Amino acid sequence: MRIRIVALGQRMPAWVDAAFADYAKRLPRDYAVELVELKPAARGRGRSVAQMLDDEAQRIAAGVQGRRVIALDERGRAWSTHDFAQRLRAFHDDGQDIAFVIGSADGLAPQVRADADAVLSVSAFTLPHALVRVLLVEQVYRAVSLIGGHPYHRE
Repeated sequence: MRIRIVALGQRMPAWVDAAFADYAKRLPRDYAVELVELKPAARGRGRSVAQMLDDEAQRIAAGVQGRRVIALDERGRAWSTHDFAQRLRAFHDDGQDIAFVIGSADGLAPQVRADADAVLSVSAFTLPHALVRVLLVEQVYRAVSLIGGHPYHRE
């Protein structure tokens, strides 16, 4: 199984790149994470938010092609760490490649959410997209640790 994180936004602060890389290198080969950064649509220029999100949706579609898609959106469902680990294991056992999608400052186009296999909320808080990258890869690492039989720290 290959895990891809498709994120709108480029040129993250050094701490984001360092934290992401740290967790990504800890993952075993059969749960390796690949980050694909996409340039957000240019803001302004008389274009509506819907037009910009539609442009981004086309780039996202190319980045997730052939994968099960999990869109990150505040209106999605919250999964516990155990739920996340079970779903990750199921994708792995079925040999399915997956892609997590992190939208731009304006979120994701409605069509991206509608086409996704699941819509996941990582928090009821509004979080910076850079932080969501780190949080997501940390949760992948934690889920893989659980799958590997390492105890969750609260058990």
